[in-house]
Amino acid sequence: MRAIWRSLAIFVTGGVLGTGFGVALGFFLFPFVFPPPQAAETLTVADQTRVVATGTFIHANRSDPVHYGSGKVSVYERVVFLEPDFEVGPGPAFHVYLVPKASIRTSGDLKGVKHVDLGGLRSFKGSQRYPIPAGVDLKDYASVIIWCEQFGVLISPADLTVATASR
Repeated sequence: MRAIWRSLAIFVTGGVLGTGFGVALGFFLFPFVFPPPQAAETLTVADQTRVVATGTFIHANRSDPVHYGSGKVSVYERVVFLEPDFEVGPGPAFHVYLVPKASIRTSGDLKGVKHVDLGGLRSFKGSQRYPIPAGVDLKDYASVIIWCEQFGVLISPADLTVATASR
């Protein structure tokens, strides 16, 4: 009788641990297996003010095949616009940051640097717009980065170049 209870306890414990591991793995793999659809947002008439700066997302660490990005970004007076060619590798809890420092190439480069979180990334591909909070002086920001909040990892940086003429 004792062997039956022991076997049952091992079975239940294994089931609980297996289920917990499976759920945790599912949360991690979900963005890879079921990515959101490609975004196709456009700028509103109010957003289409003067272009303040532009940049291009890069694959900062070539030895890391998971964390990459490409495509252009345009910063207007009131909005950051990820252009239609924007793409990053999928993952959990990505955010768009305005950062006052240029040449961010590693996760450590953001340590101690104050940034403006524009919100969670809505799609891994396509055009997206992110409003800039009131009171943010764009002259103080030299880059836009995609950051993984969940793991504290740099996904892709874009150094900004000040625009010389408006669109």
